[in-house]
Amino acid sequence: MPNMIGGVTKLHPDAQGAMDGLLADNQTLAVGGFGLCGIPEALITALRDSGVKGLTVISNNAGVDGFGLGLLLETRQIRKMISSYVGENKEFERQFLSGELELEFNPQGTLAERLRAGGAGIPAFFTRTGYGTIVAEGKETREFDGHHYVMETALKADVSLVKAWKADTAGNLVFRKTARNFNPAVAMAGQVCIAEVEEIVEIGAIDPDHVHLPGIYVDRIVLNPTPEKRIEQRTVRAGDK
Repeated sequence: MPNMIGGVTKLHPDAQGAMDGLLADNQTLAVGGFGLCGIPEALITALRDSGVKGLTVISNNAGVDGFGLGLLLETRQIRKMISSYVGENKEFERQFLSGELELEFNPQGTLAERLRAGGAGIPAFFTRTGYGTIVAEGKETREFDGHHYVMETALKADVSLVKAWKADTAGNLVFRKTARNFNPAVAMAGQVCIAEVEEIVEIGAIDPDHVHLPGIYVDRIVLNPTPEKRIEQRTVRAGDK
């Protein structure tokens, strides 16, 4: 069968089925997206409905109130966020300031590189970003060629959730424009990766040169052909609607 890889299909009928047997309390999850751009909407909803709790979530930010990862904050399923930007979610702010939510704050490039390092098997790296600030507190620092660097450790996840535009049945992924964002690095950093996609084609339908993420990194695929794709802040010209 064309959708069978090594006798096992990667395709699952829905988001809940794609997560079957993978989730547990107190796991670390990595979730793709930048704001609400390129987020795995259906997978996040299924994660909420699973009821797992005590989660550590690695993601650039935590969605907005009532959508994206904001859904998991409302249900108190997230114990800790490893993030870069947290300014769009008032519930995030409330929980953090009240001591209900842990936060490991990262410069955005550092977060991306920590995920990439996790997927590449690199345990740690040195960066100049954050030296001399609270970002460097408690971390090893070194001097190279007259410049000071902070050592950052790699990030790995038990499960990665990503959003792509198109997949073939082998799991090769194509992302669309800026929706690619953190998704490839998130996929590579997970022990198991689930991809939510808008279109599934047969093997060979995607030009190899057009593949953004090889299927070796993708374990399960779920189709969501009509995602909501909310816009965080919609701005139009005067008179436009």
